[in-house]
Amino acid sequence: MPGTTLRASAPPDATSTASAAAPAPPPTASLRAYAARATPFDELADEHGAVRAPWHAFAARFDALGPGELARRWAEARHLIHDNGVSFNVYGDAKGMERPWPLGPMPVIVGPDEFATVSKGLAQRARLYDALLADIYGPQRLLDEGVLPAELVLGHPGFLRPCRGVTPSGGRFLHLYAADLARQSSGAWNVLVDRTQAPSGAGYALENRIIVSRLLPDEFRECHVERLAPYFQQVRRALAALAPHAKDNPRVVLLSPGPYNATYFEQSFLAQYLGYMLVEGADLTVRDGCVYLKTLGGLHRVDVILRRLNDDYCDPLELRADSALGVPGLLQAVRDGNVAVANALGSGVVQTAALMPFLPGACRALLDEELALPAVETWWCGEPRVLAHVLATLSDMVIKPAFPTGRTEPVFCDELDAAALAELRAKLQALPSAYVAQRRATLSTTPTWDEGGLQPRRLLLRSFLVADPADGAGYRVMPGGLGVVAGRDQRHDISIQRGAASLDTWVVADGPVSTLSLLRPAGAPVELSRGGGDLPSRVADNLYWLGRYAERADAMARLARTAVARLPDGAEPADSLVAALRAQARIAAPVEEEGAARDRFGEIGALIFDGETQGTLADTLRSVYRVARAIRDRLSSDTWRVITALDQELRDAETWSGAVSTTGAVSALLDRTVALLAGLSGLVMDSMSRGHGWRFLDMGRRLERAVSLTLTIAATLTSAQPSETLVLESLLEAADSTITYRRRYLASLHAAAVLDLLLTDPTNPRSVVFQLGALLEHVVKLPHLPGRARDGIESAIAQGADTLLSRLEEVSVQRLADVDADARRPALVAMMTELERELPALSDALTESYLNHATQARQLARLQWREAAP
Repeated sequence: MPGTTLRASAPPDATSTASAAAPAPPPTASLRAYAARATPFDELADEHGAVRAPWHAFAARFDALGPGELARRWAEARHLIHDNGVSFNVYGDAKGMERPWPLGPMPVIVGPDEFATVSKGLAQRARLYDALLADIYGPQRLLDEGVLPAELVLGHPGFLRPCRGVTPSGGRFLHLYAADLARQSSGAWNVLVDRTQAPSGAGYALENRIIVSRLLPDEFRECHVERLAPYFQQVRRALAALAPHAKDNPRVVLLSPGPYNATYFEQSFLAQYLGYMLVEGADLTVRDGCVYLKTLGGLHRVDVILRRLNDDYCDPLELRADSALGVPGLLQAVRDGNVAVANALGSGVVQTAALMPFLPGACRALLDEELALPAVETWWCGEPRVLAHVLATLSDMVIKPAFPTGRTEPVFCDELDAAALAELRAKLQALPSAYVAQRRATLSTTPTWDEGGLQPRRLLLRSFLVADPADGAGYRVMPGGLGVVAGRDQRHDISIQRGAASLDTWVVADGPVSTLSLLRPAGAPVELSRGGGDLPSRVADNLYWLGRYAERADAMARLARTAVARLPDGAEPADSLVAALRAQARIAAPVEEEGAARDRFGEIGALIFDGETQGTLADTLRSVYRVARAIRDRLSSDTWRVITALDQELRDAETWSGAVSTTGAVSALLDRTVALLAGLSGLVMDSMSRGHGWRFLDMGRRLERAVSLTLTIAATLTSAQPSETLVLESLLEAADSTITYRRRYLASLHAAAVLDLLLTDPTNPRSVVFQLGALLEHVVKLPHLPGRARDGIESAIAQGADTLLSRLEEVSVQRLADVDADARRPALVAMMTELERELPALSDALTESYLNHATQARQLARLQWREAAP
């Protein structure tokens, strides 16, 4: 039977509640213009042009604010979105995967009475789905009694047979639930989509609230908007209550598919806000039926996993053998009662519109209640009479798969031409049980700010619920939500991926609201800790490469800046510096045509701005951003702002052919890049605690600086040149050592003195010796690897660094500078060759010892990051 569309609550109007009895204030000019275009049901204005009761306080403040001030504040808010790195991923987009989060400045406002009514219906649906999952993976009474078609459950790829008979911790399957709501033109709220597997969006709703409450602080305060913190406090309580052991202080982790997933920013943001560690499958292991977090300091037991992976990806041992994202043995650990997973494995089986027509009967059978909040009219085409009805009214339908897997898109039949409609009809007739039909909903509109004024846009509202451990089978609803409004050209499919925008959702109260914050109140007791040994190997790997890429970018930017400045000084210094820049980028020189004029400025520009070629400065900065994004939850806000600013500087490769086309413009851009990288280095030195994370990041910096300087010296000084003075001066400038040299040697430039300063001077923080000394200090303080002798590979790394350090301390700098009859410096060539061989060997040994499994897991998982979350 199709779900019947019932009114969830009366449409809010000026006389529906006591608080609406007072006459509505006269609308402002902007609101009057908006009201004149009001649709049959609009969230702000009724059909008479009056402002609805929940919007009264906001309307009064909006009139005082004015469009100019709103535009100014909104520009600041957009900068805040960029600085905070609020983003989502779009796959297969030629412009790049990552997009700034689309947020509009206008809120969606819901009154307290309406919120209470809808909340009651949502809580009932959550209880129903929880009971439904318990029956499907338990006695299957509804299948035996014919309430649910067996084909919809047993034929669903999301029905995980290994989970049959597994009782989750606390006996509850559904800990988090979300529903996409659509208010139709009648004023009724109906459910469009139920989300039971691993609902996403709550973190974006919180980020929206943070930004919009700063944008409109007075309006937010005077409207008595309910806070979101109590909901997230309830999330923490609910997850802590699931812990089978260590209930007083359970270890809860957020299991992510990884940084290529569409909602990775939200996962990182939520982990930070809730105080959980963000992990990937490779960070966890199962030993003796228990789940452990793999860290540099050993194994730490995990009590609760808040997952963002699809069910089947969670365990490659029992659920999906080709998954590189899950934890082998996780299901057995759940089966043994040693770890809790939220939501329970297998909960995706009910995340399908095909069940919606059968929910009223399931509600009566399982809860002995009538369904309070129905879905939009929905039909499963697996029944002959239903199929006949759908085919007869096909042009009014939206067709969806009954068993959605991966990214699936609804088909809006009124947008199809005759041929496409005939093809769809044939598919339905050939395999009717694979499809669901829904009546196309006519959605309400809400005001959005666009083109300097208010514009009506169609609205979807995602609501979030969390289990209430204190109330048996009860659930609490977030007093807010994630509003999604159609883009300018979107007719039906309202999707962030396709240009829709999000809005903050305000549930207003009649009086003062809670001021609860998840921040610890001043004066509250706290357990002191100076820990940091729980660093996962994957995080250590990313921090190490963040240090390497950042230092590589710094060396390249300084070298490119010097090369551009030396272009007027002649071919020899410029050619040496371009060769050094190519060595840094690991890019071979192109074959030159005989007699062709060499465009050195063009070569330098390509080595800076060509984002399509691996190794250029643009590519290296992109790697900085990519690696930093993978550990977003480990970086401070200031550090992240510097990284996003770096990414923005060279994001667009078209810059080279546009505004940055002169030596002055290129130099200015490189000046800004060097300054930002120096800022990043300063934040690392001054803001990171001296734990293992900082140690790996600094080891990456030290090793890369030694490698970069070695490559530069090898490209510029192994052969003597007639204009060597300019080369030496350029080398000192690129190595940021000019002032030190001038202070020691005044105006004279000598190769031996430069080599001493850059290679063997232990007091120069830019010298190779200094880097090796710092690297050696880090290595001896690294944690001992379990299962390996103390004099094993850690000692081998230290010995390698110490051997190179001794070689440089003992070498005769004058001998390195000596030139033979062919104008070559053979001793320097030999030394550079040794460094070029041994420094990468140190990196390989370090990776093999501490980081190898993280690197392998990342390579295997990258193929599945995109599709492995709901």
